[in-house]
Amino acid sequence: MKNIQVGLLGIGTVGSGVFAVLQRNFDEIQRRAGRGIEIAMVADLDTARAKSIVGDKVSVVNDARAVIANPEIDIVIELIGGYGIAKALVLEAIAAGKHVVTANKALLAVHGSEIFQAAQAKGVMVMFEASVAGGIPIIKALREGLTANRIQWIAGIINGTTNFILSEMRDKGLDFSVVLKEAQRLGYAEADPTFDIEGVDAAHKATIMASIGFGIPVQFDKAHVEGITALTATDIKYAEQLGYRIKLLGITKRRESGIELRVHPTLIPTKRLIANVEGAMNAVVVNGDAVGTTLYYGKGAGAEPTASAVIADLVDITRLANATSVQRVPALAFQPGSMSAMPILPMSDVITSYYLRLRVKDEAGVLAQVTGLIAGAGISIDAMLQREADEVSGEQGGQTDLIILTHDTTEGTMNAALAKMQALPTVLAPIVRIRKEELA
Repeated sequence: MKNIQVGLLGIGTVGSGVFAVLQRNFDEIQRRAGRGIEIAMVADLDTARAKSIVGDKVSVVNDARAVIANPEIDIVIELIGGYGIAKALVLEAIAAGKHVVTANKALLAVHGSEIFQAAQAKGVMVMFEASVAGGIPIIKALREGLTANRIQWIAGIINGTTNFILSEMRDKGLDFSVVLKEAQRLGYAEADPTFDIEGVDAAHKATIMASIGFGIPVQFDKAHVEGITALTATDIKYAEQLGYRIKLLGITKRRESGIELRVHPTLIPTKRLIANVEGAMNAVVVNGDAVGTTLYYGKGAGAEPTASAVIADLVDITRLANATSVQRVPALAFQPGSMSAMPILPMSDVITSYYLRLRVKDEAGVLAQVTGLIAGAGISIDAMLQREADEVSGEQGGQTDLIILTHDTTEGTMNAALAKMQALPTVLAPIVRIRKEELA
């Protein structure tokens, strides 16, 4: 049987990994797929570099549309990235009757609904395992392995750059700006790391997981997104003393009134496995009503880990190419006509618990004032520390840090209580608020 012919748009780090793994494991992949899979055509602006990677047996062009127009190409892999030309090319490939594999989480988080509808109408597949958590098969787990479950919540460390930075801050007691420069020097962070450190990359991925987990349209514009730029070594140290570690989490939860979708720094109990995921590694925890809690861990980026996910999609398409749309697994796990209209909840309605740090005057009555305001808001206190400010920060005399852990409350309630606490004349600096999740 003739090999499946694949066209590759962009042969950078991931594209070169896809080509290398397909070449190296051709026989093994063929045994699994039932047919050989080969890259027959590559489009890249740097044709000389592309030819040095793929050799003389693969057609190399500088025009992606030439790949899409080739009637011999069965599957198009989009590895260009971004929202612009990548969206146009994916939609053109679908219109041409090509199946599509992409690692482009930004494209799917923002334009996924349009893309999946176009693919459904044309009867082709759009696969995107590599878009979330690199080599971890989390999309397949959510879409197929956990299909019997009513998913309750998903929480993940889904950005390796920020996890590396937070691990280094904790291990070495350094502040964010210092560790960021080191991460850039080592190649863990881009020259412009904004998408990573501000939480946008993680929010793209969380948006996709929420859609698959709960059967809702992709709605990145409704996600709450916070990064790690304001985190300090002080709070990381205090969290450790209380038995917690701080991670940037993508979190989505099912509630009766809607779906929570948020990315922000989060305290996690040190005893949780996910709290011990260090460096640039990724991990996702999924809670389903039947299976309970499951953990998925591995490399979230890199040439061959991501290539592993891309090729898994190629194999799935090869197996299902002759199946009808009814026989195929829906892109977002739920049948297109059965998607839920449950809303994404505003952040003020989110229910979670909190870490608060207040720099206050070291004088009688301050603690009673603060705890009185918290109690007056109906918020229950879980634990409390009081530390002289100079123990961590070097500040001298007359100041102390109050560190408070609360039980669950709504974000809106906490916002109101914080405003009252901040207005106290004995509170000397902006109050630090970090959300806390037990992930039990």
